[in-house]
Amino acid sequence: MFFRAKKSGPRSYLQIVENRWEGGSRQRVIATLGRLDHLRESGALDALMQSGARFAESSMVLTAHERGEMTQATTRRIGPAMIFERLWNETGCREVIGGLLKERRFEFPVERAIFLTVVHRLCAPGSDRAADRWRDDQALAGVEGLELHHLYRAMAWLGESLPEGKQAGKTPFAPRCTKDLVEEHLFQHGRNLFSGLDLVFFDTTSIYFEGSGGDDLGAYGHSKDHRPDRLQMVVGVVLTADGRPLCCELWPGNTADVKTLVPVVDRLRTRFGIQNVCIVADRGMISQETMREVEERKWRYILGARMRRTTEVRDEVLSRAGRYREVFPKSRNSTAPAPLKVKEVLVDDRRYVVCLNEDEATKDRHDREAIVAALRQALTRGDKALVGNKGYRRFLKGRGERFTIDTAKVEEDARYDGKWVLTTNTDLSAEETAVRYKQLWMVEDIFRTMKSVLETRPIYHRRDETIRGHVFCSFLALKLRMALQERLVAKGHQHIEWSDVIRDLDRLDEVEIIQGEKRFILRTETTGVCGKVFQAVGVALPPTLRHLPPIQE
Repeated sequence: MFFRAKKSGPRSYLQIVENRWEGGSRQRVIATLGRLDHLRESGALDALMQSGARFAESSMVLTAHERGEMTQATTRRIGPAMIFERLWNETGCREVIGGLLKERRFEFPVERAIFLTVVHRLCAPGSDRAADRWRDDQALAGVEGLELHHLYRAMAWLGESLPEGKQAGKTPFAPRCTKDLVEEHLFQHGRNLFSGLDLVFFDTTSIYFEGSGGDDLGAYGHSKDHRPDRLQMVVGVVLTADGRPLCCELWPGNTADVKTLVPVVDRLRTRFGIQNVCIVADRGMISQETMREVEERKWRYILGARMRRTTEVRDEVLSRAGRYREVFPKSRNSTAPAPLKVKEVLVDDRRYVVCLNEDEATKDRHDREAIVAALRQALTRGDKALVGNKGYRRFLKGRGERFTIDTAKVEEDARYDGKWVLTTNTDLSAEETAVRYKQLWMVEDIFRTMKSVLETRPIYHRRDETIRGHVFCSFLALKLRMALQERLVAKGHQHIEWSDVIRDLDRLDEVEIIQGEKRFILRTETTGVCGKVFQAVGVALPPTLRHLPPIQE
């Protein structure tokens, strides 16, 4: 049965109608309640609906909710739990961690403790102590009995060194740990006939400690956080060609980048069964010794070259004439790739690719002109304080106690405007080589995410095992984030901001309410991009209203 407004001339009448089957679908008017405008003005329609709602439980609850007559028992946020539980399962994290735990006998659910920590990093980054408080109003299954010390023990298990017999393939800087087994099993879980690691991206960063920094990990070294006063650790991340995090390496803070490339690739070949690998890495990873080892092992590579410090690049490669070939044209579309041109240069048997971004070249030229103009004005006043500024000092030369602008240095600097140089031994074209190297910037974005969005730093733990577990939970969080972003892109939602995803998921609540002797679960409405996220991940939203059995005395 249903209500129907029946037009009769200028007036509308409200009727109750039912559908019947009489050799076909027929409608029969059960009652005509009166003129619709009179029913509304008199309030008779509202009274009728409220009276009937007493006999329909869902309508009764909604009406009582509007009047503020119901008792609210608990409110729980369900968005993060539903989405990330599905991704946790689909990426294999639950299965892999659960499988590795079968040989251990913990008195608490370690996998649930790790899951809690990972989801907390995604939604409200902070310490393990903060995660313990955050879970109170979250609908995360299986975390009810966890305590703070359980989270610490779960971190220690992830960072625990493996027995001596399982240390084959470790780097000179760190032992093999439980987290290495998790990475290797996750790779196998997601592998198919077309999976491969013929191209990997590698980069490092540093993360400082608030305290002593563990037994071996904490050390003073070159700080990329600009905190040389703090003990730190070095974190290396390896990404696959499609931008998925493969593994992370954790070393003492005084480990130089140029010493890490060869051990990391050796580890990749041992851990993941890679036969042919192409390394894509930044110029900071390269030393003459590193290059000799790479060449001797016949590894393929695409490496950034030091333009200003390497004589061959500075004097030979950048001086060679030749026409640039366009890879990406200039575009007014903000989502289009940055303009890029390339040319290939051969020096004996060594192959280089010179890359040029004309927009960056224009910016570099304007920046230099602004610096030189400021220098000219300052030097007329005898301002020697500018000499302490590295950006200014590189364009000055001294004559006794006086300084002048070095025009030769200015002209030399112009040679590098908008350029970077790559060296490679692959068979890839110059265009594809440049595009592959630009993908390395994904790793830099990963590090920004790890240290800002996921707040891996600063670290308060004081044991190597818990430190490694703490950082690895951020790595697992990145895997879930990348998995969610892949699904959003597949549905055409690539422009959705991560902050909007987390905000709108966190607004989806379930409220347990009591009306008389009856109990119900009322779900709040989806807002913003929440519905798109559920659709992309393939998770069905719960009903707006669900009936619960009464509480037993």
